[in-house]
Amino acid sequence: MIKKYFDHPLRDLNSFHVEERADCIIEFDRKQELDEIFAEGNTPEKWYVLGGGNNILFTQQYKGTLIHPAGRNITVLTEDSEQLTVEVESAVEWDDFVAWCVERELWGAENLSLIPGNVGASPVQNIGAYGAEAKDVISKVHFYDVEQRGHRTLSNAECHFAYRDSIFKRELRGRAIITSVEFRLSKQPNPNLGYGDLARETEARGGATLKNIREAVCAIRRHKLPDTAVLGNAGSFFKNPIVDAAVAKTLIAKYENMPHYPAANPEKRKLAAGWLIDQAGLKGYRAGNVGVHDRQALVLVNHGGATGGEVMALARYVQEQVAQKFGVEIEAEVNVL
Repeated sequence: MIKKYFDHPLRDLNSFHVEERADCIIEFDRKQELDEIFAEGNTPEKWYVLGGGNNILFTQQYKGTLIHPAGRNITVLTEDSEQLTVEVESAVEWDDFVAWCVERELWGAENLSLIPGNVGASPVQNIGAYGAEAKDVISKVHFYDVEQRGHRTLSNAECHFAYRDSIFKRELRGRAIITSVEFRLSKQPNPNLGYGDLARETEARGGATLKNIREAVCAIRRHKLPDTAVLGNAGSFFKNPIVDAAVAKTLIAKYENMPHYPAANPEKRKLAAGWLIDQAGLKGYRAGNVGVHDRQALVLVNHGGATGGEVMALARYVQEQVAQKFGVEIEAEVNVL
């Protein structure tokens, strides 16, 4: 069913809880309804997909139409002794899907536990944590192409996944509305414990079972990250920067305890943006209604009553301080409107 809302408040539809409004919100729960919403001569002049509101910052009233998916079905497509393929509609909460997998002893998504947002956002950002990324389990992405006025499907390879990136942030930006995602999950144990404190936390719970890995990831994230119900935030505000190996080598020689990780390109290294921000003296920093979280410097928080403009002013300040100290540019991961 299509539902329309006009001059609608957005405070409860974005995890930063900023007080902005949208001219119009159109909610749909069946992908076929997009044919009607974007029928020739009926396409909104300006539109944007609003999923769970967890990776977005509104800095002003949205002068257009927000398209809000509402489909929440999970359908098993194929299954054999080794793996299972499942189609998940875009409005399913990502962590609910991870819990669904763990309950059924399906491997592949467990390291991505407790990441906020909906399934529909997972391929756009290629969400990742603790050495895993959504691309590791995505097999296909189904979407509506507004430019072609038709439904399309892309394979994993066709999505051009990269670090926090995909075709949906580039060539298909502003024209794709993801309706569902297919995931291929393994029935064979395949623990991925090589990142951070995950191995230690998992072992403390009795070893590398799916349940223990999920509980370990959730415990680590809850310790480091604020609850959006208490402090408005969008999770990690910045991407971990990827720099030339030579640049990384110079920095590591100067800062011996600097975390660094392999990048997809062997001539590059990935640095930890949270560590850079912390070392720039900004963890716990506060400027009026906004601040840098005191346990995870990657996270910018709304202490109450902040505007999107105030959040962005803080983000720019953080970027300036990191660049000044390390000569490294950090980019925002959050979508700013």
